[in-house]
Amino acid sequence: MYFINGVPFTFDDIPTVMQDDPYIQIEAEGNMDYSAEDIFLWSNYLIMEECHPLLFDVDLENPDELPCD
Repeated sequence: MYFINGVPFTFDDIPTVMQDDPYIQIEAEGNMDYSAEDIFLWSNYLIMEECHPLLFDVDLENPDELPCD
């Protein structure tokens, strides 16, 4: 999951091998579940506010924390 100030806006699928990893399963159980509708609604909210990072340029507070790629 990817979040902006706690608002989920998209996710990456993980391969089956990772889904079957016990550590990944324990980590996932400790987090909130989101439905496709949740992501759709929150993404629409970010789009209306022109804050969706996949569609708009968003100023970052800590750009140094982003991955190199």
